[in-house]
Amino acid sequence: MNLTDTVMQNELPIRLGFFFGILGLMAVWEVVSPRRTLTVSKPLRWVNNLGLVLLNSIFLRLLFPAAAVGMAAFAAANGWGILNYIEVPYWLAVIAAVIALDFIIYLQHVMVHAVPALWRLHRVHHADLDFDVTTGARFHPIEIILSMLIKFAAITVLGPPVLAVVVFEVVLNATSMFNHGNVRLPTAADRVLRWFVVTPDMHRVHHSVEDDETNSNFGFNLPWWDRLFGTYRGQPRGGHTAMTIGINTFRDTKHCAWLPGMLMLPFIGKITGYTINRREWTKADEQ
Repeated sequence: MNLTDTVMQNELPIRLGFFFGILGLMAVWEVVSPRRTLTVSKPLRWVNNLGLVLLNSIFLRLLFPAAAVGMAAFAAANGWGILNYIEVPYWLAVIAAVIALDFIIYLQHVMVHAVPALWRLHRVHHADLDFDVTTGARFHPIEIILSMLIKFAAITVLGPPVLAVVVFEVVLNATSMFNHGNVRLPTAADRVLRWFVVTPDMHRVHHSVEDDETNSNFGFNLPWWDRLFGTYRGQPRGGHTAMTIGINTFRDTKHCAWLPGMLMLPFIGKITGYTINRREWTKADEQ
């Protein structure tokens, strides 16, 4: 049995093992050294946020049984994608593919903020009234399906090794839980780490109710894209403990904490002009 077959056969237990392992570690860290005081019942949020994760997992397995790994194996078998056309060392193909896929996720994240109809889906993630490890996996099922289709398209064009896709999925999931953690890092450590990985303090800015702060720090794993494309913001204006998390228009637990409300959230209200260009802030915004 070659490496690809081994990875294919063990993809699910590998991903589940890392998911529950990182979730447990972050949960303990949040208890030992929390960054902020939570405003909503933690059991309420965890049951409903993780309930949404379970629902999404069921949908994905029913719709795409082989998931992104299966698409990578299919692309390799048919010689599809850039990395299946050019000869590069296997280790280099894996590294290049992981970085390229991370960049595509960054672009996808910008897109769901820039297109009002897609923002309606993505606001389920932002409507969480608190910011902790479960926020990192809280997405509407339609957005999750859209994300998987984008991954399929990216894999078809790129032709990454199967190992690269598994590594990418595990790292993306792990770093998403890490950078959504309600944890305290020493200032010096955060300053160094955010050059290599998105830290909780860096990503928390993105969950501010202020539009210009929300439209910043889109990276989930690698922090370089925000710095390269001018979407990086170092700190929130109000400070990490005083800033308000969530969306100004949705502040009730019915839509922000309970699973039925989260599922209905994209279909509430009119499509407005919410746009990525809303990145300026003036004193008038406080009024």
